[in-house]
Amino acid sequence: MNTLLIISTFWVVSEIILSRLKRARVSDNHFDKSSLKILWSTITVSVATGIILKNTNFAVTSKYITIIYYSGITLICLGLIIRWIAILKLKKSFTVNVSVSQNQEIVQSGIYKYIRHPAYSGSLLSFFGLGIVFNNFLTLTIIFIPTLFSFIYRIHIEEKLLTQVFGTEYTNYCQNTWKLIPKVY
Repeated sequence: MNTLLIISTFWVVSEIILSRLKRARVSDNHFDKSSLKILWSTITVSVATGIILKNTNFAVTSKYITIIYYSGITLICLGLIIRWIAILKLKKSFTVNVSVSQNQEIVQSGIYKYIRHPAYSGSLLSFFGLGIVFNNFLTLTIIFIPTLFSFIYRIHIEEKLLTQVFGTEYTNYCQNTWKLIPKVY
């Protein structure tokens, strides 16, 4: 069976399961501002469009096509690993919609010691890898750029809520960490 199909199936099924099991109740201070719907819509349209356009003239012709393909697969897997490390570190505090529950604390250890949104970093790395797998600059751009902007919007919503709830504790945490990529952003 195709490596990309196996990994993509795991990826999609795991996200569907997360969306069903890890949704915050409205009473848990839910302020998502439709960012989850925007994110899912953007991802669906971007990936579908990217797949449709993958065989356009923007494909890279190279004797390294197998290396490019497996580099993309590696990035997808690495992104999934980073995302799951972040989710497991948060434990019960992780939800698919933006919310803060009672007695929630800011996790500042493990991967969260360096970046504030490692689950998003992992997802973005996976989408970048998916674009590389298709070996087409247009597909890479169509999949990655809109998805990146959707995550940036979501991060804005999430950080606004966390600042409202945790105040200086969160702003101090922000001063000592990066949003998505250590030493870059």
